[in-house]
Amino acid sequence: LTAPTGTGKTLASMLFALRHAALRGLRRIIVVLPYTSIIEQNAAVYREVFGENTVLEHHSNLDPDKELSRKGEELTAEHRLASENWDAPIIVTTTVQFFESLFANRTSRCRKLHNIARSVVILDEVQSLPPNFLVTILDALKQLTAHYGCTIALSTATPPSLVARSNFGYGLPQVTEIIPDPAALARTLRRVTYHWPQTPEPSAWEELAARMAVHPRSLAVVHLRNDARILTEILRSLKPNEPVYHLSASMCAAHRSKVLADVRLHLKNGDPCRLVSTQLIEAGVDIDFPVLFRAMAGLDSIVQAAGRCNREGDLPSGAVHIFNAATQPPPGVLRRGLETMRALLAAKGAAVDISDPDTCIEYFRAFYSVTLRDTLGIQAERAEFNFATVAEKFRLIEDECTASIVVKYGDSEDRLKRLERPGPTRAALRGLQPFIVQIYPNALRSLTAAGALDEVFPGVFRLLDPFHHIYHEDFGLHLKGVISPDAASMII
Repeated sequence: LTAPTGTGKTLASMLFALRHAALRGLRRIIVVLPYTSIIEQNAAVYREVFGENTVLEHHSNLDPDKELSRKGEELTAEHRLASENWDAPIIVTTTVQFFESLFANRTSRCRKLHNIARSVVILDEVQSLPPNFLVTILDALKQLTAHYGCTIALSTATPPSLVARSNFGYGLPQVTEIIPDPAALARTLRRVTYHWPQTPEPSAWEELAARMAVHPRSLAVVHLRNDARILTEILRSLKPNEPVYHLSASMCAAHRSKVLADVRLHLKNGDPCRLVSTQLIEAGVDIDFPVLFRAMAGLDSIVQAAGRCNREGDLPSGAVHIFNAATQPPPGVLRRGLETMRALLAAKGAAVDISDPDTCIEYFRAFYSVTLRDTLGIQAERAEFNFATVAEKFRLIEDECTASIVVKYGDSEDRLKRLERPGPTRAALRGLQPFIVQIYPNALRSLTAAGALDEVFPGVFRLLDPFHHIYHEDFGLHLKGVISPDAASMII
């Protein structure tokens, strides 16, 4: 299903899946999304259409308090049981949960495998599948369709080049477009005009802030958390009497949700409102600005960001301004995407139509020519039936790369008390998810050395009271400079 962002793929893909399941006698529909940030949004849409008991939402950020208030205690217990074996007509889950379950060797994760058979599996935002694991993922999808009666629906605005061809034996066979002419649809539903940088020199943050200040309602998407903070501070100095918001992974999920709710209200009322965000806003966040500034990035990142501009189609055309940032995206997939996009622009010029599905395919072929490798040798381990080794290697998120910090926001303090009495239950730990910020090992070492943390559960830390000030009300967890306790908090 190839269709532009914001054109209703959530319900369109479900309509296809329902008709197909009825025609083929399939048992359930499994919707697989890349980010937990968009699962709640999509699951809420499905629940409104199909009812509470039909839709099972299964991911790491489920809030037990929210589930209890919405469903009641008895139904929540049923929900926990259904989550273990996916016994529901419609499952909404994450890429991590779905694929790691396919390659797991633990009974808790394998318990659901039999219910994947004879299902329609909708892979939303399929272009975001991790390249380092794509060889194994594509092989698994071929196995599901060939031997387990599954149908796979690939849903995206930027189709990756996953179809089998002479020089791409890993690809998927018998891929059929649901939309008869995706290129014509993209032209018909085009909602933005792209403005490419005129020179290769990077834009200074002051220059970019001045350009944003001209527009009462504008969004900027930058590479790094520090970029977002710097640009936000400059914008606020230029527009001290108008709201300027910041959004990044330095903020806990509850904090980000509050910011997005405030921004949506300003936009709905037609108030001045500017937002500076990292790329996390590109993950299906339903928000609509008339003007967007996006740091040069991979084609899919730019198109996804553009989906936050003129999303409702109220304007003749939204304006998407691409700029060269002074910084680089993080190493790996994002940086490789930037390099591939620059090569595409050098070959085709600024007249390139990145909303054309054929351009997307050309981009991804170039992108995968370098990144598509089974670097961990998972396929060889699978061939030898080394299930434990496969489960260990197939980790889409490396747990050891980050630590979880519970910050003081909302009712996080009350939820922390539940770890003491009745104890660290699964529900209590999951109840902390909306108030967690993930940090890297160097930040963990700095906080530990400063005496700022208390480990409440293995791998889960609480920010101690004298250090609450380092969680900023606008920027989230701010770790620049020397980490020291608040002097006032030390006075008895």
